[in-house]
Amino acid sequence: MQFTGSHILSISQFEQRDVEYLFKVADAMEPYAQREKRTRVLDGAILGNLFFEPSTRTRVSFGCAFNLLGGHVRETTDIKTSSISKGESLYDTARVISGYSDVIAMRHPVAGSVEEFSRASRVPVINAGDGPSEHPSQALLDLYTIRKELGIKGPADKLRIAMVGDLKHGRTVHSLGKLLSLYRNIHFTLVSPRELRMPAEIVEELRSKGHEVLETDNMEAGLHNNDTVYLTRIQEERFANQSEADIYRGRFRLNQAIYTQYCKPNTVIMHPLPRDSRSEANELDNDLNQHPNLAIFRQTDNGVLIRMALFALTLGVADEIHNHVEPVSWFTAKRFHNPPPNRT
Repeated sequence: MQFTGSHILSISQFEQRDVEYLFKVADAMEPYAQREKRTRVLDGAILGNLFFEPSTRTRVSFGCAFNLLGGHVRETTDIKTSSISKGESLYDTARVISGYSDVIAMRHPVAGSVEEFSRASRVPVINAGDGPSEHPSQALLDLYTIRKELGIKGPADKLRIAMVGDLKHGRTVHSLGKLLSLYRNIHFTLVSPRELRMPAEIVEELRSKGHEVLETDNMEAGLHNNDTVYLTRIQEERFANQSEADIYRGRFRLNQAIYTQYCKPNTVIMHPLPRDSRSEANELDNDLNQHPNLAIFRQTDNGVLIRMALFALTLGVADEIHNHVEPVSWFTAKRFHNPPPNRT
């Protein structure tokens, strides 16, 4: 893959060596993300952060990543506040905003919309989620997290992962499944209601590449013998009405008791967030908040590293980061981090 100047729209663009290179660049971003150093490599550059669907972590982490590289961020956070609400096309929006920006991160509720936007853009576009379709940067940070949590230094072969919840509408699991399929001998356990199964074309793609895929609606059976359990919420915004989503809400829950009974002791617990903590859902219980294998907040930290790397690569400055280092000019106490547990 040629990163410089490229749009990042789908995991399908990546080969395994591209992923390994990206992760190497992400590793180099650690001292800047931890505020131990600062770099001005993107001084003067502008990120157009276009989020036409609600977002907290993705939107803020894209902006944070760009700021940490020395760039500036301009945001649109709602279709209602943009000219799209007046009937402007994605083509016209892309032509205009790309004239104001050096790179664009975009989220949109309609599948394929970010790709459509990119065809008219004059600068690289990064897909920050297009409806129920894909979320490539989330998949990359998820795999990056899995490797760090499990202490994997090389290719992520022979992993065993359970994906639990709304697998039909969950773009994070769609992209993560495609990303893991680049490796060898992955065992997928897909736990969901029958009506919310992983799209058949993704399951077929996984199997065609030699991976083992088990589909089940039995959560307890699905939790056995995995390296990672990846939970997702019911994507209520993808349903025709609230009552339809309520049929499935709270059906699959993980708490301390269930984890202890059915999971291996070192199983990593992941969730793309937001987790639905309402009592009728509560798919990932608060009684796991202090569990050493709960990686959800380390995931969010890793998202900044991955998005810094994506910006550095698409803008062609990955080899220049360390040539623009400045001392941190403000005082901060050493931040306390929750490192991955020792799994030896």
